[in-house]
Amino acid sequence: MTAEIDVTFRQATIDDLRALIALFADDPIGGHGDTTDSSALPAYASAFAAIEASPNDLLFVGVLKDEVVATAQVTFITSLTGRGTKRMAIEAVQTRADMRGKGIGAKLIRHCLDVARERDIALVQLTSNAKRQDAHRFYERLGFEKSHAGFKMRLAPAST
Repeated sequence: MTAEIDVTFRQATIDDLRALIALFADDPIGGHGDTTDSSALPAYASAFAAIEASPNDLLFVGVLKDEVVATAQVTFITSLTGRGTKRMAIEAVQTRADMRGKGIGAKLIRHCLDVARERDIALVQLTSNAKRQDAHRFYERLGFEKSHAGFKMRLAPAST
């Protein structure tokens, strides 16, 4: 029997930013262009400030022995469909490579679901890169169902 991992979850602080960047930069599948290059730090800091200031966003970290080992961002959406259904979108889910397969990701998603229940959210949704078959099986084990096809379109920023 495997010992229970004593990971705790809390809202991210600016002090977690470099660890978060490292998690995303270590993702070979995501294709988001994340990097630990210090020249990118201002862009990450600006994004962090916007998330932190938003009443509709929360950024969580999973901490083990004072180290950030996982993260997820949740966004709250009120939709006119479904008679004003309140929804939560979960994204940017990452567990540090050396910590995968230890139950941390499942605990992180359960933490997000607990927050959804506290806020009377009726629907929790997420997307996952089509290449991440292991992640798809993971989400299905947690009770998520494949129900929609996702589409994306990259746009050039208005100001560069």
